[in-house]
This record gives sequence, C-alpha cells and structure tokens, in this order.
Amino acid sequence: MVFQHQQQDNDVDENQLIDQPENGQLFLKVSSKVQGPNANVKLSNCEGRKRALLIGINYFNTENQLDGCINDVHNVKDFLMTLYGFKEEDMVILTDDQQEPRFIPTRSNIIAAMQWLVRDAEENDSFFFHYSGHGGFVEDHDDEADGYDETIYPVDHAEYEGSDGQIKDDDIHDLLVRPLPEGCRLTCIFDSCHSGTVLDLPYTYSTKGTLKEQNLYKTAGQGLLEIGMAYAGGDREAALSSLMSLGQKLFRSRDTEEENRRENSSKADVIMFSGCKDDQTSADAQEAGKATGAMSYAFTTTLRENPHQTYQELLNSVRDILRDRYSQRPQLSCSHPINVDDLFVC
Repeated sequence: MVFQHQQQDNDVDENQLIDQPENGQLFLKVSSKVQGPNANVKLSNCEGRKRALLIGINYFNTENQLDGCINDVHNVKDFLMTLYGFKEEDMVILTDDQQEPRFIPTRSNIIAAMQWLVRDAEENDSFFFHYSGHGGFVEDHDDEADGYDETIYPVDHAEYEGSDGQIKDDDIHDLLVRPLPEGCRLTCIFDSCHSGTVLDLPYTYSTKGTLKEQNLYKTAGQGLLEIGMAYAGGDREAALSSLMSLGQKLFRSRDTEEENRRENSSKADVIMFSGCKDDQTSADAQEAGKATGAMSYAFTTTLRENPHQTYQELLNSVRDILRDRYSQRPQLSCSHPINVDDLFVC
C-alpha cells in the first residue's frame, strides 16, 4: 500500500503535497491565492514601542545545573541593543544569579514578567521574548496531537507538587499571544528541550519554506507500516484491524490539527524560533570557549554576520551552524501563515 501524490513542478503558486527529505515527511505548500481567515493579516513594521523579556536559568547547586543560560541572556541583550534598537530600560531580565527577589526567575515572577511584556500592546509594537533553561513535557490528551503539553521549568519548580511548578504551553500562549492586537509583533526564542511547539503556534515551516502537516502524515506512515507488515506476514485479519485503527487515528489527528488552528491562530504578528523539535533536546554547549545554549548562539551569530535574511534563510542558517555538532533541529512557527521570503525584522 502506498499514498500517491502529484507534484506540480511548473506551477509553484498552487497548493502542493511535496515529498521532502526531512524524516520522509510530506509537506503542504500553501498557495498565495488561498484566502483563509488570516490571509490579510496586518504585519508590524516594528517601529513602535520595543520591549524585551530575557530569562536565563542555570539552576545553581542542583543535579540539573546548566552552564550557559545566563550567558545567553547577556548575549541576547547586547544583540537586541546593537542590531535592533532595543533599550536597556525597556528590558526585564530574570536570572538566578541576581540578588533582588523580583528578578529571580521563579514561576510567579516569570508569569508577572510575561504579563508586563505584552501589556497595553499596540499596532507596530515589537516585543521580544527569550528563554534559556530547562524544558519538558507533561501528559495532555485534550488539545495536543502528540498527547503532551510542552513546558518550561522556573527555578523554583521543585517547590510545587508534581508538575505544577512547570509552566505549560497552553498557559504561555494565553499569557503572551492572546492579549496581542493585530499588527503587533512578538518574537520568541526558546532555547530549551522539547520546545518545538512550546508556544502552541499553529503554523510550522520546513527549511524548504513549506508548511508542515507533520502530525497527520506521521500518523499515516506509522499505520501503513503496521498494516504492511501484517499483510506481508499473511495475517489479513490483523491488517484489516490495523487499517480501521489507522482511520480512527487519522480522523483524531486531523480534528486536533484543525481545532488547534481555530483556537491558536492570531492576527497578531507572532514568530517563534525554538531550539529543537518536541521530541528532541537542546544542547548546553561550549562555543568560542564560553558556555552557551546552542540555539541562542546560532541565532545571534548568523544575524550578526548577516542581518538581512529572510525567515527561510534564517531557519536554514541556524540549522547549518548546528548541523555538524548537534542533533537538534530548530523550528520556525507562527501565529498565522507567513511569506517565508520576507526579511526577518524585530
């Protein structure tokens, strides 16, 4: 059994299912002619107010201590001020080496700082969020196609019962994305493990500039393998049972994908670069003799070298820097469909 599809090489403005060498997945290339609910989203010119929230947690004196997260914050702070005109007085920095209690990255301080970041947002504002620290996941069978909520770990997470000390992707989305009006930009960098969908943005792009529909086709591929193995082994009853089960899984996966897009799409101009896929880890690394998060290093390094990159070029540049030394694959996701040939701004 195989799925067949036609690729229209000569008409790049049509919707296409494209077979690409990225884990053998199929991707949907969305036509610019398609007029969906966010087809006429107003983009921020990033010339309004600028604010930044930078969080770096090294988890000192714990068994899960990291070395580069606070360095990442200082690097990103300088990067924003040097390249994009952010001012120090318009930044909140939470790190676990500070003495003043309100600047320690506890759960309550992180939530309060997120609320500060997007408060009174207006069209053409540009906000920047950076998190470098531990990330994880907890079970959730309501709105997650993979059955898990992605999370971040405040420095005091262990003081809470179970997973209550973590901040879940649903809550991060509600805090950072939902309050934003149309035409307001929020750029987010998550340099943490399992961060692929930690902001619950419904549109994710491949390095080829195509929109990923990975959950549906991943489910189909796994199911077809099971069916094929059963059929090849002569067990037609098992093959039929697997086929019926696959149909049910595909309907659930499709419904979850559609529900997420209805619930989590936004006319605000939200862009996220995450350090890895949901099932991967992000490296705490050494670069140029200094401890750093691999994603934070790659993102700032490539834009310092060439600030005039499109979104597709930037995603590829970050991956190119990391490819030879790290297994993680940074992700680009958005609150609405974007033109990946537009220049990155913030």
